[in-house]
Amino acid sequence: MSLHPIAHAASRPDHPAVIMAGSGAQMTFKQLDEASNRFAHLLRDRGFGPSDAFGVLLENRMEYFTLIWGSQRCGAMLVPISTRLTAPEISYILRDSEAKILITSPAYAEVVEGIRAELRELEILVVDSGGDDDFDAALAEQSAETVTDPTPGQVMLYSSGTTGRPKGVRPPPPPDPDVQAPVPLMGLATMGAGMPADGSMVYLCPAPLYHAAPIGWASTAQRLGGTVVVMEKFDPEDALAAIEKYKITDSQWVPTHFVRFLKLDEEARNRYDLSSHQRALHAAAPCPVPIKHEMISWWGPIINEYYAGSEGIGMTLVKSEQWLEYPGTVGTAIYGKLHICGPDGEEVPAGTDGLIYFENDLLPSYHKDPEKTKEAMHPKGWMTLGDIGHVNEAGYLFLTDRKSHMIISGGVNIYPQEIENLLVTHDKIMDAAVIGAPCPELGEKVVAVIQPMTMDDAGDALEAELRDFLAPNLARIKMPKQFDFRPDLPREANGKLYKRELRDEYAAKAAG
Repeated sequence: MSLHPIAHAASRPDHPAVIMAGSGAQMTFKQLDEASNRFAHLLRDRGFGPSDAFGVLLENRMEYFTLIWGSQRCGAMLVPISTRLTAPEISYILRDSEAKILITSPAYAEVVEGIRAELRELEILVVDSGGDDDFDAALAEQSAETVTDPTPGQVMLYSSGTTGRPKGVRPPPPPDPDVQAPVPLMGLATMGAGMPADGSMVYLCPAPLYHAAPIGWASTAQRLGGTVVVMEKFDPEDALAAIEKYKITDSQWVPTHFVRFLKLDEEARNRYDLSSHQRALHAAAPCPVPIKHEMISWWGPIINEYYAGSEGIGMTLVKSEQWLEYPGTVGTAIYGKLHICGPDGEEVPAGTDGLIYFENDLLPSYHKDPEKTKEAMHPKGWMTLGDIGHVNEAGYLFLTDRKSHMIISGGVNIYPQEIENLLVTHDKIMDAAVIGAPCPELGEKVVAVIQPMTMDDAGDALEAELRDFLAPNLARIKMPKQFDFRPDLPREANGKLYKRELRDEYAAKAAG
């Protein structure tokens, strides 16, 4: 039996493939199949060959799945673009990926105007535009029949640009020319995370589909015959309501979502029936140990954590029971082989921090950036995502921080993640970013940029309270020299902080 939306459209045509959590709008597997075929024809009509790229700048909406599965039938390269980016940043990605078309919506009319000015030759189709560039009208002109010579497409993800210009991750060619062939994430979903392949899954996607995990897991859920419930935008109480309303069985989160859940008052947290919820995946950043303990106490031992990246070079996984035995771990390798290496490239003993590499037969490259690809490679052919960590004697991986986030203050290496993880557990703190800012005496000083629950709390009294709170668990050299308060932080909806923006801001202040 094939596990693919094409097969589900034939065997269960009226089963919902997508439901929008807020509006309740639905798309069945049959409707998804027909729309995907039309989009595949649209691309073929515009001369798309194998690996030709198109950009997608869309909010969470049903059309995203038309684009995913249409491109998967005609060999095209889908390039999802963060809706947080500016016109010059988006234009750079479109130019770099050599995208032939951009598909967007009226929500981004202002930024699209800037893109049109920079890329005058680019065809832009707009969902719901009603004009000459209307995507729906262009789609309606196409046949709903399967394209001849169907070919599996791919997704080229761009990094968040947290340490410089976004870099495209060029995936290796699909190993199987059959569009319905299984993909590795299906095995990880079923055998690793325990997701069902019998069509009973109802999967909640609370994050933007332009990110690696949401697009990967949502499309995997549909391969397995599940219904994907997509939140238009994350709100902690709305997410709990969606779990109850749609009887969600599976979900995927980031630690920031967990922090937001736990900042809800007890009455709101206990208002919803979460009994259908059987498996909750999370990743994207190390989860503070107290936060994870609290989530397992609340939701039960249904929380599975993994460590991976857009590059797809490897993955670790840990279930709640194992995590409770080794709190803080992100698990053992289930795809690729782990190696922890010191600055000289030699592997280090268990318990010693080093750069985390994965050994794998299939490795990507950074698009048009051989230097960055080379930087990520070990002489033995392994690849790193740039994270620091260690494995214990039992082979469980623990993350310390991003190599690029490390602060060197007075010659001492300081990893901000440890400080941030402590700060967000304080009941007056919503979010925290810790960075190194230029300092003539120390080289870099530790600065904590804090988003309080309410800005009414901001000020000297809260700073003193936070210093007292951190002191028992933090060496003096790691204690922030400066606390700044602001109403929000530059954080991506997938949980990633744009620390580069903060570092640039503080460097400019120091220089000015």
